This record gives sequence, C-alpha cells and structure tokens, in this order.
Amino acid sequence: MELAIETMGGEGDGVAAGPIFVPFTLPGERVRVQGRGDRRELLEVLAASRERVEPPCPHFFACGGCALQHWAQAPYLAWKADRLRTTLARQHIETQILTPYATGPGTRRRVTLHARRGSRDAARLGYKARKSWDLVDIAVCPISEPAIQAAIPALKRLAAPLFEHPKSAPSLHVTLSDTGLDIDITGVEAKSGGLSGDARMQLAERAAEADFARVTLAGEVAYMARSPQVRLGPAVVSLPPGAFLQATRDAEAAMAEFVAGAAAGASRIADLYCGVGTFTFRLAEVAPVHAADFAAEAVQALTAALAGAPGLKGVTAEARDLVRRPVLAEELKKTDVAVFDPPRAGAAEQTAELARSQVARVIGVSCNPATFARDARTLIDAGFRLERVLPVDQFLWSPHIELVGVFQR
Repeated sequence: MELAIETMGGEGDGVAAGPIFVPFTLPGERVRVQGRGDRRELLEVLAASRERVEPPCPHFFACGGCALQHWAQAPYLAWKADRLRTTLARQHIETQILTPYATGPGTRRRVTLHARRGSRDAARLGYKARKSWDLVDIAVCPISEPAIQAAIPALKRLAAPLFEHPKSAPSLHVTLSDTGLDIDITGVEAKSGGLSGDARMQLAERAAEADFARVTLAGEVAYMARSPQVRLGPAVVSLPPGAFLQATRDAEAAMAEFVAGAAAGASRIADLYCGVGTFTFRLAEVAPVHAADFAAEAVQALTAALAGAPGLKGVTAEARDLVRRPVLAEELKKTDVAVFDPPRAGAAEQTAELARSQVARVIGVSCNPATFARDARTLIDAGFRLERVLPVDQFLWSPHIELVGVFQR
C-alpha cells in the first residue's frame, strides 16, 4: 500500500489518514508500507521530505532506543514544543513557551544497557529492539558521552560472568561521574543465591581492568576503586548506588540556572523531591533551603556534601515520602518559593498542599508534561498563573520532552 504521511504522532511515528501509524516517516512524505491494522511497517520512501536527514547511528531502524534520528533538528524541536503546548491546552492552560533548550549528540551521561549471554569473555550488550524483547548488540551509541561509548567493549566483558542462572537477564545502569563510570547491575537471579564467589571475582577483576569507579549489584558494592562523584553547583556529591541524575550535564546546568534565576529574591525556599541536590545547592546560594526526598540515601549524600560547599545560606534536609507525607501548607508558612521535581507520576499530593499554602512562587520541573499539566491546573485553580515554560530536550531523538515551569501567585 502507498500512503501520504500527513502529521507526526505523539510517539514519533508518521500518521496517514485512517489514522495509520508508520515509524521512520515524516509529514509530507509518500511511502510504501506493509502490514495490517492501524500500524504498518515502512518498506520504501517514495517521495522524501526536505526535512529528512541521514541517521547518524548504524543501529537506527533496528534499535528501539531512538525514534527520530531521520528528522532535522529545527522541525523536530518545533514538534516537541507544540506537543507540550497541546498537552497544556488539554487542561485549558495557555502560557509563554520559551525556545527549547536542546542537548546534542554525545552528551548522555546516564544509560541503561541490557545484557544477554554471549561468549565466555563478552556478553551481548545493547538496547531492546523496536517493539520487541530481542536485543540489538551495539558497537556505538551516538547519544552517549564518548567515555561511555569507549567503554562498550569493557562493559560487554564485565557482563559476561552474570549468566550462571538461566533466568538472569541483567541490565547495566551506567552513569558517567566526574571520577569514572559507575555501574549498577540489576536483573541477576538472586533466589538461587546470586552470583558465585568465582563470578564475583571475575566481575571485580574486569571492573579493575577497565578502571571503573564502582560496580554494584542491585545497590550492593561488588567493586569500588573510588567514590563516584559529581559537582552540583558549589558542592561535590558522592553518589549512592543507583542515584538519579539528570540525563546530561549541560541540560542539568541549564535547568539549574533557570530554576535559580526564577527563585531570585526569595527569603526561604523549599526544594521538594530534591534527590542528591540537583537544584538544592544552587538554590542555597539564593536563600536558605529546606530539602526533602523519599530516598534516604540521596538525602544522606546531599547532607554529607554540605561541609565542602562554601557560600551557602543554609540547608536543612529530610528523608520524607512526599506522597504519603507531603510537606503541609502549615509547614510552609515562612517559605515564599517552592521547587518540585517529582518522578513521572507527578506531585499531586504535594501540589495540593502548595495550593493551600501562602507560597508566592512555585517552580515545577517535570519529565512528564501530562502530569505537570494536571498539577499546574491545581495551582492555577488556587490562584497561581503559569508565567512561562522552558522545554528541555535531553532525551535526544526520542518523543520525550522535559520542562521547567514558573508559577506566580
């Protein structure tokens, strides 16, 4: 069948009348497809869009990690900003959408690689294939920092001893810290007793050969040469295993600068869902900060870093489940600016308390525009106005868009 692609769908597939969804196509193209139902497979581009570019990765089309390497940057970013605008409109929200901040290739410092049994010396390692549980064994990954790409052969060697049990399906959560690669491994069958002593020894030996900073098994240290550390503003933080970081360093810096700028003039700040202090330390250069997060290990890392961070106006921190125990409006009496950066599920419970409070300005950071729009509606209904939103594209060539929004009462 031949189809004319009219628009771009929310997951990055081209959409023809029907609707029929075709991956790897662009608006304005005429294509030949195969298959049945509302999802077809591309066979040939008969008339290409002027916006089509050559994908930079040899694994594109097979790998499920990227969806949009074939689209030029300007229309790709415009599409992401428009999707954000449409998501907000569903909650009847209009605001100023700023020019998106976009990261480039070779900037991802945090990736998850899946491993499958290979040879005795090297596992198969990569991303899941598109719409499949099969693995695409990668040689390069253009979205990732060069240090991660260079380590792919060593990571394959590291994963080889992990398959003693047939049910093991390991994933390597790789983070590039300032002191080297930090790898947390999950998916190793544990009910049978976990890895043998021999396998653990091989794991440590191969980590040492590659000069990795640390290797952990579901948070348990299996090898450590030095503490993985990152600089967050004026602080140096030692990361707990599996700690959350923004996906790229440059996007983190841009978001932190935007958040701190929006908090200018505050007398007291609440940093909710603070993690290891992505925004806390920069905010504490503006005003005293009270930070809270459900991850006790992250809060401990934040607190430990305070001693070596000069020039702060004061930070208190607590481990607290902000879903079951949100910071109450009564506890925010002396707070005039609040920042929240929740997981994808959003911050419904905490937002309800912010809406009840006397906080004058709220800055919301989100990786999910839909839950952000829901939470924004709660604040707007309580008398806030969403002044502006900064879209952030740090999951390059994917349909995902992040954002920072500034609310004023």
